[in-house]
Formats: sequence, structure tokens, C-alpha cells
Amino acid sequence: MTDAPPDRLASNPRSPYHDAAMLERGVGIRFNGEEKTNVEEYCVSEGWVRLPVGKSLDRRGNAMTMK
Repeated sequence: MTDAPPDRLASNPRSPYHDAAMLERGVGIRFNGEEKTNVEEYCVSEGWVRLPVGKSLDRRGNAMTMK
């Protein structure tokens, strides 16, 4: 494995960008100067992160997220 993080990574196993080995290794995200541990998905090249919004759930039981 390389030390460089992947360009895009998702914690949802149904996502095509999910990589269990990378998540086991531990990937930290620094967003607006704060370390975030509740990131659902991120993309470095496009410059966005997807975070859960409150405790609300969608109709499938997944956390509502905001990009």
C-alpha cells in the first residue's frame, strides 16, 4: 500500500468507491481546520466531503447527508 490516500473513498459498502482495506488502515479528514470522523464519502480532486446532517434518516434507514 502507498502512503497517498485515494482520490475518492466512501464508508458505505454499497458504494463503488468503498475500499475496506483503506478504511481499516484509518483515513482522517481535516475539513475547515477540524478533524472529522463522521465523513460518509469524500473526493479530493473535486474538493467535497459528504457528512451526515443531524440524526434524520432517509426512507432506506441511511443517514441524511449533505455535500
